[in-house]
Amino acid sequence: MAVTSEATTLWIGDLQNGAGTTSLDSSDAAEFPVSWAARAEGEAGKTNPEELLGAAHSACFSMALAAALTAFGTPPQNLQVTAAVTFDPAKGITGSHLLVSAKVADISEEDFERVAADAKANCPVSRALTGIPITLEANLA
Repeated sequence: MAVTSEATTLWIGDLQNGAGTTSLDSSDAAEFPVSWAARAEGEAGKTNPEELLGAAHSACFSMALAAALTAFGTPPQNLQVTAAVTFDPAKGITGSHLLVSAKVADISEEDFERVAADAKANCPVSRALTGIPITLEANLA
């Protein structure tokens, strides 16, 4: 069964001086303030599309890696995944870097790296981001 998830942004004003809020409608889990300054320069207390994309990528990759490790016969004890999405105002989104620290019993570093690379290639968000470079740094804890 397909699931459609929704989020809504209400923006007021022009790009430079305006601001808005992005709401997670489907889950009603949160509402986030957004602004151009938060996107182009980083602004405390406000988010941006790249941070939200990073949240989606890290969550999706965590699930993909957990599934891949389980299928390999070595389910993870825990995974910590950070997705660092880079935005350049002149170029747009220029990449996503996945940084992984994993606690997995009975797996070699070589097998872990291979399984992680496969999970990166098959993560639905990674597949949706094929227009940008996605890099992976995965280590066993």
